[in-house]
Amino acid sequence: MEVAFYQLTTTSLEKTLPKLLEKAYASNQRAVVLVDSQERLEFLNSVFWTYSTNAFLPHGSAADAPETHSRQPIWLTTKIENPNKASLIISTSGTLIDVSSGFSRCLDVFDGNIPEFLTEANKRFNHYQELGIDCVYWRQNMQGGWESVSKVA
Repeated sequence: MEVAFYQLTTTSLEKTLPKLLEKAYASNQRAVVLVDSQERLEFLNSVFWTYSTNAFLPHGSAADAPETHSRQPIWLTTKIENPNKASLIISTSGTLIDVSSGFSRCLDVFDGNIPEFLTEANKRFNHYQELGIDCVYWRQNMQGGWESVSKVA
């Protein structure tokens, strides 16, 4: 598994996550989005339908009919699961993803303006590296672009 950390500094999760998912969807990757609460899940569900006047992100969750779960290109959840056979998991909850979970790639997205979130991300980064997992780290710059850095800071 490869893990990429995304430290948000200038834009919110609700603005950044659709852009990351658009790239995955455009490359035919299925994704699971792990969030920390049902309220966040419902909010992102709404965002994915309305974030752009020209686009939407096809997605589903456990609230949808069970027979549709496996067909969803993007799955929103509050627990680690993979009903759509995704290769990518995007964790917005600060959860460590077990290497045996079946995902080949993990994006760990967090608000880098909150010191405790930054500290916890550093712990996750070190944990993955101790396991020999390839980690990359992207920090948002003042213009909202991404800069590769060597370590969580």
